[in-house]
Amino acid sequence: MPVRGWLVLCAMSMLQFFIAVDVTVVNIALPSIGSDFGVDGHSLTWVVVGYTITGGALLMLGGRLGDLLGRRRTLLIGTALFGAASLLAGLAPSYPVLVTARLLQGAGEAVALPAAMATIVLLFPEGPERSRALSVWAAVASCGLVLGFALSGIITAHLGWRWIFLISVPFIVIVIVAALVLIPADRPASREPVRLDLPGALLLAACPLLFVFAAIEAGEPGTDPWVSVAALAGAVLAGAWFVRVESKSPNPLVPLAFFADRARVRANLTTMLLSGALSTSFLLFTFYLQDRLGIGPLGAGLTMLPLAVALILASVLVPRLLGRWGARACVLVGLAAAAGAMAVVALVALQGGGAAWLLPAMLLIAAGMGFGIVGLQYIAVSGTTEEDAGIASGVQRAADQLGGAAGVAVYVGLGFAPALHAGDPFVVAGVLAVIGLMVGAGIISRSPSATAGTSEVAQ
Repeated sequence: MPVRGWLVLCAMSMLQFFIAVDVTVVNIALPSIGSDFGVDGHSLTWVVVGYTITGGALLMLGGRLGDLLGRRRTLLIGTALFGAASLLAGLAPSYPVLVTARLLQGAGEAVALPAAMATIVLLFPEGPERSRALSVWAAVASCGLVLGFALSGIITAHLGWRWIFLISVPFIVIVIVAALVLIPADRPASREPVRLDLPGALLLAACPLLFVFAAIEAGEPGTDPWVSVAALAGAVLAGAWFVRVESKSPNPLVPLAFFADRARVRANLTTMLLSGALSTSFLLFTFYLQDRLGIGPLGAGLTMLPLAVALILASVLVPRLLGRWGARACVLVGLAAAAGAMAVVALVALQGGGAAWLLPAMLLIAAGMGFGIVGLQYIAVSGTTEEDAGIASGVQRAADQLGGAAGVAVYVGLGFAPALHAGDPFVVAGVLAVIGLMVGAGIISRSPSATAGTSEVAQ
């Protein structure tokens, strides 16, 4: 592969890194953001879920836009939107503007990432070169997620929370320039362009947004309970309408026949429940370290480093075990580890333990993420063909992001809701997450054991 291909990979990996960083980089900064804007932990969940929920909900639309407008053009549009939204978030004069910026960041991610990955796949021929390129891509994403904790603490402590968004802007400009210079222009559109399922995309975005709004507003003091009821009804209506639209669309965003495979459906449902618990754990660690123990942003970020190291080790070890144990066994181990972590968080909160007592929870969360997510990804794409492999990957990633956002909204939103007076918020959120994980274990236990072919994953 010419040098140009590897330069493009570096640019796309830089974009991937900052998109992944923005998933976790806000966690340590949340107390500082809340202090500046006078917002409590309950309402701060929007800073987290606003990004992930729009990214997950619009991901399938982003892939379709690449077919319609061309991958290079779509990549430039999505990257520019992500960069502009990052600048807006860093300069936000009020909390509503910050939340709006996070929603726009998610939209930029959804448009840019599918085009970026497609660019890599097309530049590198199938075989060892493409495998190496995609391995670099995945490794960069993992590093971005885990380094987000440390970067958040360092930046917030020394520069202020606004720079966790502003620091990515010059790098995004570099990505845009590299794309303009290195990536060939899109071919002229065919005479029969891909038809865009815009109604399906809007409904797919509206459903989780209304659900999250209902969960967060349910515990807001002074809010009419009928507001949450109406939002929840709207989410159900949007979901039902989405199914109806997709069943009649000539070019559906997600063909309903794709879900005829029950193992695939169970894997995606379990992914949502596990991701909800994982995302909740990150927030609970942050709030406990800073709000309960009074540790500053830098100290909190450094305290989270064992979690980052454990996640890296898990990403190396788990694929080998997947080949020996089978996907379903790995998923059950991951669910059990995550449930154990949430139980540890609840116990530490009840006993008022110090930061060191959270270490077992961090290690268990790393195991839950490594075993569970990898195993679920394998099950979710098993049995796919060239025609539906892209859809399978997109749906699985969307389930991951939407599950994380919904979990934070329900578990943290209800646990920390001042209007509910449900007791210790860490205990409530932890118990809710454990219940969700138990449901996930019941769902995936009914799937056939996925062992055949898993040795390929370990290679």
